[in-house]
Amino acid sequence: MNCLENIDIWSPQMLAILIGSGILIGIINTLAGSGTAISYGLFMWLGMPPSFANGSVRIGVVPQTFAAAWNFYRKGKLELRSALLISIPMTVGSVVGAGIAVSINQDLFRIIIGASMVLMLVFIFYKPESWIHGKPGAHDKKIEWWHWLLYFAIGVYGGFIHIGVGIFLLAALVLVSGYDLVRANSLKVFVVLIYTPFALAVFMLSGEVCYIVGLISALGNTLGGIIASNYAVKYGAKPLRWILIAVILVFSAHLFGLFG
Repeated sequence: MNCLENIDIWSPQMLAILIGSGILIGIINTLAGSGTAISYGLFMWLGMPPSFANGSVRIGVVPQTFAAAWNFYRKGKLELRSALLISIPMTVGSVVGAGIAVSINQDLFRIIIGASMVLMLVFIFYKPESWIHGKPGAHDKKIEWWHWLLYFAIGVYGGFIHIGVGIFLLAALVLVSGYDLVRANSLKVFVVLIYTPFALAVFMLSGEVCYIVGLISALGNTLGGIIASNYAVKYGAKPLRWILIAVILVFSAHLFGLFG
């Protein structure tokens, strides 16, 4: 099935749009999260069915997070052991979420997530130093059973609809596990790298992936991930907090339909 029947994907204009938006998405996803909302909006604006958009956006997530995770690891900001442990419940949850993606009332779900995003702003502004510095020693403690349930739940959401999963994961990594925002970002991109192929496989088996569009956009996602991971290490966590706040505000407005 041609998911964009009336559009010449290989025209210079379309290539520029897909790659250019991919770069922006890769930057936002790596620095904060929910940049994939741009992919959903763009793909559906081009005429792609929502179910295909939900599956196709995940193609670009894999190379983008691989490039960003490798940069963080190379610069000594990625703790692999912690990342692998957190990846286990996230991956299981993502498969569950992808499997039930078409069975949930999406309009109601959008409202719930939008309200959650607004609520999250309260935690960001309350004791913001907890976002910048984390909780000293907290991530050296044993992972509690409810931590596993929390990361499983975030994985379910990420498998169901990828938009904004980075924000929820960042919140858990900083407020629950105690990482500063830079290290939390490095863990976030690695964990997303691990679980995304499993969720993508569910959509592939259901035939709800537009491969050509997803792969072209993925080129931009990868470049954006490299740019953003370099920025995060060079300038530290404080600027990321304001980017995170801006992304939450814009994404919440999008969910509540304020952009039409």
